[in-house]
Amino acid sequence: MTNDSNTKPDGMTRLESILYPIFGRPTGLLGRLGGRMMAGGKTDTIERVVELLSIRPTDHVLEVGFGPGDGIQIASTVASEGFVAGVDYSRPMVEMAHDRNAAAIETGSVELQYGAAADLPYGDDRFDRAFSINSMQLWPDACAGLEEMRRVLKPGGTIALAFTSHAHQSRDELVSVLSKAGFEDVQIDENDDTLYVISRI
Repeated sequence: MTNDSNTKPDGMTRLESILYPIFGRPTGLLGRLGGRMMAGGKTDTIERVVELLSIRPTDHVLEVGFGPGDGIQIASTVASEGFVAGVDYSRPMVEMAHDRNAAAIETGSVELQYGAAADLPYGDDRFDRAFSINSMQLWPDACAGLEEMRRVLKPGGTIALAFTSHAHQSRDELVSVLSKAGFEDVQIDENDDTLYVISRI
């Protein structure tokens, strides 16, 4: 759930502005506290995203905005013979996720990097599946981030996005931005106050 910029998104309420350095782009002591609070809090959402992606044991999977690393951990369990990578724009979250996934990183089955959604550090056609949870709404340029995710997906690859009610994500905006980024057959499902989006290229 982290932002790719030091700049707070426009239109924030006073409360959102206070919470932003804790959850939006976690930095420093408050960011670490936010990471601890986020850890384990989205397990049902992550498991639903992994299910929607139909991750296979040998798949290469990317998560953008991995926060404390719960999604990386769950995805790497499912892609047990594959490879799971993550990119996040918060250094405290990279450190926290590294600690959470230390054993898998040691074996080379997981790789975590500091970076922005709009400039992913991977070559074209690298991943079978990609996902992001409660992160896209914080990117300075959602379309640029989605275009990058599309670039690193293999032909026939699948992307999944999820937004809990705290994200305040518009359904109409999702279809528009995904289409603009080159995704087709965008499917949206909403349950338990969470919005799920899946698309293939």
